[in-house]
Parts: sequence; C-alpha cells; structure tokens
Amino acid sequence: MKYQSKKKALLLLADGTIFYGKAVGNKEGTAFGEVCFNTGMTGYQEIFTDPSYFGQLMVMANAHIGNYGVNDEEIESESVKISGLICKNFSYEYSRVAADDSLENFLNNNNLLAISDVDTRALVSYIRDNGSMNAVISTDVDNVEGLKAKLAEVPNMNGLELSSKVSTKEPYYFGDENATYKVAALDLGIKKNILRNLASRDVYVKVYPYDASFEEMQAWNPDGYFLSNGPGDPEPLSKAIQVAKEITDRKLPLFGICLGHQILALSQGISTYKMHNGHRGINHPVKNLLTGKGEITSQNHGFAINREETEANAAVEITHVHLNDNTVAGIRIKDKNCFSVQYHPEASPGPHDASYLFDQFLENIKQQKLETA
Repeated sequence: MKYQSKKKALLLLADGTIFYGKAVGNKEGTAFGEVCFNTGMTGYQEIFTDPSYFGQLMVMANAHIGNYGVNDEEIESESVKISGLICKNFSYEYSRVAADDSLENFLNNNNLLAISDVDTRALVSYIRDNGSMNAVISTDVDNVEGLKAKLAEVPNMNGLELSSKVSTKEPYYFGDENATYKVAALDLGIKKNILRNLASRDVYVKVYPYDASFEEMQAWNPDGYFLSNGPGDPEPLSKAIQVAKEITDRKLPLFGICLGHQILALSQGISTYKMHNGHRGINHPVKNLLTGKGEITSQNHGFAINREETEANAAVEITHVHLNDNTVAGIRIKDKNCFSVQYHPEASPGPHDASYLFDQFLENIKQQKLETA
C-alpha cells in the first residue's frame, strides 16, 4: 500500500473536540474553514470544485474517496474550492476507464490538504448533534494550543460575504451566440453544469460579476435573468438583492438557484438564517406543492429562508418543501415571472428529477416574448 508510514494529522473543532487521522500523501500543512459533511456516495470531484463550498472543510460521509479517480470534464469550476478534505479511506489507486488521473494528483495540483483515516461516522454524528462550526485540519499535531489560537481568529460563516472570492471578474459568454434566447446570469459562484443546462436549451448566456447592476445586465437586452448558487451568507449581498428587486418589479423572467433563491427571498423582505448543519447531499426529498409530486434532489446550502415570513408574505407562494425538516425549498412571486429553488436542479452530482425547472424557466421566457411581441 502506498504511504505505509502515513504522517499523523488531526481535525480540531472550534469547541475543542479533536479527531485524529493521517495526512493524504504525507502532505504537510494546516487548513481552516467551516466543517460540514456531504452524504453523497459519488461525485466527489464535482463537490470539491463547486464554488458554493468555498471556505469549507469537507467531510465525505462515503467510506471510500478517490476510488474512481478524476476526469477533466467533471469539474464545476476551474479549481478546487473547498479549503480541505476529511475522509475515512483515501484510495491512491483508481479503477475507471474514463479517469484521467488520480484524486491524489488532482488535490496536489490544487495544493489542497486532505486527511484520511478519520472516524467520519462519529464525526458526522457529532456535527449533526452540535452543528456546523469552524475547524482546522493540520499535520502540526503537537501544537494544539497554537492551532486553537489561530482557529479563534477565523471569521464565522454567519455574516460572511464570499461571492466576491469566487465570482468572475469580467463578464463572459457561454453557449452558441446564434441561440434563440439570451439569459443574463449573475455569478454568485455559478456551477458549470447550470450553464450547460441553459446552453442545451437553445440559450446564449452572458455571465456577470456578483456586483453587477441591473442596468449593466439590462443593457445586453436579455430575454431572462438568472441568479446563481454561491457560498457564504446571502444578507451582505446588497447589490444582488437590489438586482433581484429591480427584476421582479419589472416582472421580467427570473430563475434563482440556492444562494440565488435566498437573494430573491431577501428582495421580497423575507429574512434568511444559518441552519444547524445545512443540507449537503444528493438524496434529499422535496415535494412540489404545485403538482403533488416528490423529487429526489441534490442540495448544498447552510442557510435557508424564514418559513413563517414566507407564509405571511401575500406576494410570495411556497412551491416546494424539504420533506426531512419542512424548510422552504422553492418559491414563486405571485403575478410576476419569477421563481427559485433552494436545491440544485442541474445536479452534478445527483439525480435529474428537477431538471424540468430549466424547461419551466424557458417557457416563462417564451411566454414573455409572446406577450411583448
């Protein structure tokens, strides 16, 4: 077995709890972030490159990570976005014909610290009970007090604006410029598979930085608008909230996903809150209240919108609910062409039960074009 004598490592939680493990590849270092867990059995490469996970130490609940290697096409952004990886069994060897490289090389190329041989079953159970919190992983196992001091300086995710860390700096285009429809997307931490889903539906997308104004986006004369997923607390994103308000005030077609869903809610006066440990996985059950049908969904969020305030808002209708905890999973703005969901219909990884939402967005665009023709 590779690296028979593995370097010792540890995970130190903000409350002082310590879990021990070994450094993957004998890599030395220290990494800080909010510790959270994902229950997906597959899709680790997409998870690691999802901008929504920026600044987080990722605990993978599946026992084996790296066993099918990595593929150059299975990325959701141009680099790894998690701040560190925690797993049980790390596979240095892989067995998949379509793999381009090992996960070890992929992480090394992105300079990411990973630790294995951690009792992730106990760790996930602990986070479930005590909530997500800041943590540090390190090979500096003899310096616990020093690590505690540095960890105390790491800002809490509550109130933290992170979209600026992952958003594009300049606008760019995605898809066929000769496509029938044009969508202006606000990049709060957008996943590539969202863009692929739009482009596959005859849509040409122009992606704007997180702090773009409505006037900048409107100048392109798009047929619809999109608010993307992304990391951090939605409340500090005042410019994005204003963009959502201006779009809804004009009754223009709008679709929001995850952080974009929270931004849409905030634009309607509905507050958000940090969840105990969030929803992260690819088997979350959601009920569509409009059709009565159930969906198995891919989710990744640590914040949610206030259900009581949503129900009390006469302008907003709850369209989807999470069946595990009854949190709001989707809304639409009544008498306006705007809707959003808290989960990921583009999946990657995950099931495709909710991909119809992209078709629904396109139908809204088509209807708007007919009405204004």
